[in-house]
Amino acid sequence: MSQAFVHWFRASSPYIHAHRNRTFVISFPGQAVAEDGFNKLIHDIALLKSLGVRLVLVHGVRRQIDDRVQQQGGAARFHHHLRITDAATLQYVKQAAGLVRVETEALLSLGLLGSPMAGAKIRVASGNFVTAKPLGVLEGVDYGYTGKVRRIDAQGIHQQLQQNNLVLLSPLGYSPSGDIFNLSAVEVATEAAIALQADKLILLTEEALLSPADHSPILQLTTAQAAQLLEQAPGLPGPMARMLRAAMHGCQQGVARAHLVNRHIDGVLLLELFTRDGVGALVSAQTFETTRPANLEDIGGIMELIKPLERQGILAPRTRETLEMRINDYIVTERDGLIIACIALHLLPDAAGAELACLAVRPDYQNGERGQHLLGVAEQLAREQSAPALFVKTTQTEHWFLERGFKACQLQDLPESLRVSYNPERNSRLLVKHLAAGH
Repeated sequence: MSQAFVHWFRASSPYIHAHRNRTFVISFPGQAVAEDGFNKLIHDIALLKSLGVRLVLVHGVRRQIDDRVQQQGGAARFHHHLRITDAATLQYVKQAAGLVRVETEALLSLGLLGSPMAGAKIRVASGNFVTAKPLGVLEGVDYGYTGKVRRIDAQGIHQQLQQNNLVLLSPLGYSPSGDIFNLSAVEVATEAAIALQADKLILLTEEALLSPADHSPILQLTTAQAAQLLEQAPGLPGPMARMLRAAMHGCQQGVARAHLVNRHIDGVLLLELFTRDGVGALVSAQTFETTRPANLEDIGGIMELIKPLERQGILAPRTRETLEMRINDYIVTERDGLIIACIALHLLPDAAGAELACLAVRPDYQNGERGQHLLGVAEQLAREQSAPALFVKTTQTEHWFLERGFKACQLQDLPESLRVSYNPERNSRLLVKHLAAGH
């Protein structure tokens, strides 16, 4: 148990450094506030604050408004999933927003010795940071005091964050004429993240985002892939589809990353933010994982990747100086700042071909065909350089290469430069793959 904790804590340290002084906007529904586990969510938010994250929270109130409408014997009215807010309902909205804000501030103010909030001393700032306008009449339906965000006072929020305050926004907006409008909490959070150019927009959902094909969890999407999913999966639950559209909109307007996380998972914020793959769906404008030419800044990551394989005798030892001299020969796969795979393509003198070397994939990423992908990239580069053949020296992966078109060969079949560098003590198997011209 203690070693598991040590391993997790060490693994989380890159994220602790990466998240410090970053701006996160987190939206949670009113339903979460009404449940017993809400204090755990607040404790985790307080932990983020203690780690130096600049936080803007946006709470929902739909559950609380519905309760008040029912208590008064009325019926909630919606059109296209938006509440129709008449004058009477607006009073319930204000009551609900005030209650949820106060309850949230109270939990953020806890500081009893022995509690998770001990010593937190969180200062909460709320205010008229959201300017709104009426939604008006759509399709003949008058939405009354339901509105939409007109402007976010980003400067005012930044000032509060710079003073080390946590900013708490309610789903209410104010017009220059003094009117109050009922807003969507998700819209407020999204527009606030855009105005602040936040590093993360985190939307707490009621369920996980699942693939329509096999119902497996979706862990990452580009905005283009998210748009495709919405177009091809009309059966996606309405609330989740709206969350996904909000995440797309935020990323398209400059938010670095958006996360859709199932709030029913205990510790979901910590699991999403401090583990490599998280537990929710990550949406970003650019791909989360890229394969690219290596540079000098990657040397540390490459060495961390290959050193265990060198100790096991799977790879021949390489010094840091060797990597620096030949870094232009390397291709890496990077996932969220971590080098998870690499391969080297060494062109041989006299146009004799190219040697493939240093193919390595982190153990926890070996089931995704990343080695196959890197091999394909290296082979294409070899063809572009008019290399007639690829050569491999391997001690333990012979069959993997044979399954991918390589053939066994003898030492005398190697180009001279490879024969000279061959180490008899390693007794490596020799393989070749001839590259047809023009393919």
